[in-house]
Amino acid sequence: MTQPTSGRPLGITILAILAAIGGVVYLLAFLAAMGLGFGLVGIISLVLALAYLGFAYGGWTLQPWGWTLGVAIAAAGVLWALYLLIQPGGNIISLIISVAISGVILYYLYQPDVKAAFGRS
Repeated sequence: MTQPTSGRPLGITILAILAAIGGVVYLLAFLAAMGLGFGLVGIISLVLALAYLGFAYGGWTLQPWGWTLGVAIAAAGVLWALYLLIQPGGNIISLIISVAISGVILYYLYQPDVKAAFGRS
């Protein structure tokens, strides 16, 4: 599925919008964590905010580095959820869903038409 006016695949448009929303949420989490004195949580939230906002911009504008950043974020999501799955006391259903979502995003980003839209072959 592509949008005829821009050549940006609809899935990338959706991912870019969701990444922008996620970036803003992580930015708010950063501000809250810093205000409450949770420095490490704040720093992690800031890094995630910048990554998601970076992908939102890179995906929206189809920058070649945006594809790489999207793959890195999705791969990190899979690895983090798999790590949490082996920890005791985790919500297994939620973590399985997280792995599945990140896995689907990775699969989607590796589709030939999506890679081509980012100028990758």
